Amino acid sequence: MTSFSRWLSLLLVLLTASVGLAQPSPAPAPKPLTVYFFDVGQGDAALVVSPTGKTVLIDGGPPEAGERLASRLSQLVHAPLDLVILTHPHLDHLGSMKDAIRAVGAKRFMDPGFDHPSAAYRDLLDFVGDEVGQVMTPQPNPQAPESFLTIGLGEGVVLTIYWPRHPKEPFLKNTRSDPNSNSIVAKLSYGKTSFLFTGDAEPDTEAALLRQKADYSATVLKVAHHGGKHSSTEPFLAAVRPKAAVISCGAGNDYGHPTQEALERLGAVQARVFRTDQNGEIQAVSNGSTVTLQAARGGTPPLVITGEVKPVVNVPSAPPAPAATGREAVPVAWKAPAPTPATPSPSPSALRFVSLKGSEVFHREDCSTLKRAKTKERKVYTSRSDAARERRAAEDCHP
Repeated sequence: MTSFSRWLSLLLVLLTASVGLAQPSPAPAPKPLTVYFFDVGQGDAALVVSPTGKTVLIDGGPPEAGERLASRLSQLVHAPLDLVILTHPHLDHLGSMKDAIRAVGAKRFMDPGFDHPSAAYRDLLDFVGDEVGQVMTPQPNPQAPESFLTIGLGEGVVLTIYWPRHPKEPFLKNTRSDPNSNSIVAKLSYGKTSFLFTGDAEPDTEAALLRQKADYSATVLKVAHHGGKHSSTEPFLAAVRPKAAVISCGAGNDYGHPTQEALERLGAVQARVFRTDQNGEIQAVSNGSTVTLQAARGGTPPLVITGEVKPVVNVPSAPPAPAATGREAVPVAWKAPAPTPATPSPSPSALRFVSLKGSEVFHREDCSTLKRAKTKERKVYTSRSDAARERRAAEDCHP
């Protein structure tokens, strides 16, 4: 071989090596965002774990779920929760929250700041005030009062609080249930995917949200009020357009949740429904482009949903909120509200109270739930105080 041929061969080898070195390495797979919708019976509890490991617990289920919830959190969380959100002060959402915080700890606590006289709620606030470093309400940034409060969870994951907006906007009053109507409503966004959490929002809440003309579209909807018939109105579902809907409710619950009316409205928008009473714990994993939902039981195969980028409607931008350095740096809601005078109970001759066999709640005698359960054994109380000594008040008729 001539020297020229050897030189040409060497040049070809070097060029080939250079081309190989110039090839870009494959991009790393996106880190997952995971949402666990826990099976806590007739109540709500969900855990968000962000791609960077930030954790948010949304609601804490009823009292009877305490041991199970604490055990599951201990398996999934190995540092204090970054944020605990109580959507509203009802027992089926706060009953096991103390157990959850005791199990893994918490850095921040948020609730609507809506005054509610329940002893369980006041007890929780006292506990949180002692055990959690920062306690806050979701009021808008004072520097941009028209904006929504946003919380960054790393890797582009953002939690946006849409309701309530007190004191910028007054709490909803004189609704079917004021605590429900002022539930925290929040949207978790990651890339093209999103989750909308609605607590026990009522039709009044949904109407107030729609008046804000924000972008409520979501890949996955946590259905309001366990699939009750009043929430998940047609106009609201038309704005959300969920591809999947998760209903958190207890098997054979006294309220008839989820109701046929709510299921039909979800079916009309072609949302695939998952239910904790039938499917157990539901795990949703997003890579920013798709969400994969997997049920713990019921034989339901995994569902993969492709997310979509949808335009945000009239949402003002806001400067970053100042960093919180202690209780004084965030809106404080930890002091227990003073009890409000109780509404006098009807006289025994006017109204009695009833509990169904095996149930932990009692109802007004004229409650529609009792009409649906004509064949069940029941216990009748002639006074509300007698019923309250053995059972907790039902949330459908508010006895």
